[in-house]
Amino acid sequence: METVIMDMSHSFKLAVREALDRPLIIADRFHDCRYVYWAPDQVRRNEQAAWSEYDRKKCKRIRRIFYIKKEELNAKERWYFNRYLQKSEALKKAYERKEAFCRWLELAKENGAEGILQTKEELHQFYQRVEESGIEAFQRCVRTLRNWEMEILNSFIFGYTNGFLEGINNHTKVMKRNAYGFRNFERARARILLTYKYKRIGVHVG
Repeated sequence: METVIMDMSHSFKLAVREALDRPLIIADRFHDCRYVYWAPDQVRRNEQAAWSEYDRKKCKRIRRIFYIKKEELNAKERWYFNRYLQKSEALKKAYERKEAFCRWLELAKENGAEGILQTKEELHQFYQRVEESGIEAFQRCVRTLRNWEMEILNSFIFGYTNGFLEGINNHTKVMKRNAYGFRNFERARARILLTYKYKRIGVHVG
C-alpha cells in the first residue's frame, strides 16, 4: 500500500507509518474543514454564555446560520445573523476567519497540483489572520493545521478523498438503524452486500 487517506489522528498516523513503511499520507478534506468549523462554534458557545436567556437559547437554536455563507441566508436568518455578530466582536472575527478558510479552500481546489505553491502561501496568510485575531479557539485550530500541513496539501496535489467510502459507511449505518439492528452477522453482511449490488455471496436471505 502506497497511499493512505485518513483523519487527523496523530496516533493513527504513527501506526500507519510503522505498519506500512511510511506511505504517502493524505488528510481527508472533511476533517480539516471540521476543525475550522469547530472553532467559531466554540466562540459562539463562550460568547452566548454571558447573554440573556432568550439570546442564549435563540443563538444556539439557529447556530447553523454561522456555518453557511451570508448571501445564502433568507431575510429572517440574515437579521439574526447581523444581530449576533453585532453583539459579539469575537464571534464576528471568528466568522470572518471561517469564511477566509472557505475562500482558501475554493482557491486550493482551483489551483490543484500545478498551483500548490500559491495554495501553500495563501494558507500561511490564513494562519497570520488567525494569529492577529487573538481568538484562542482558532489558534488551537491553526496549530493542528500546521502539524498536518503536508498531509492537507497532499489532498490538493493528488485529489484523493474518503468521501465515497464515508458515504457507504453512513448508508450502512442508516440501513442497520432502519432494521433495528441485526442479531445474525451473516444476515447483516448479506444485506449490506446486496445493498451495494454484490449478488454472489453464498448466503440466502429470507
